[in-house]
Amino acid sequence: MINQVIVLKVSINCYQCKTDLMKVVAKLMGVDEMSVDAEKGTLTVKGKVDPVLVVNQLRKAKKAVEVISVGPPKPPPEKPKPPCPPLPPLPFCCRECQVIEINTFVSSACSIL
Repeated sequence: MINQVIVLKVSINCYQCKTDLMKVVAKLMGVDEMSVDAEKGTLTVKGKVDPVLVVNQLRKAKKAVEVISVGPPKPPPEKPKPPCPPLPPLPFCCRECQVIEINTFVSSACSIL
């Protein structure tokens, strides 16, 4: 089973309804995270859990449930990398550049050692 996000529409009329929903879902194996939005009437479950199992358990608890969506979790948004600071400008000339060493060795004789 793969990680997935399950969004369910549930009837949430009071704090007790919300607590009951969370207790039922929390008992299931594979649930990593869950959240309830009472205003929208949705329950979001994340983890490696079967959506049919979640719906069946909520219906056994006498809750009206409707599946809105099931799918893979959204990848976290990538943070843009901060731009590299500009390099300081290089000087026009330095001491090492000004030193020129010419080393010529001219030998016309052949030596064998």
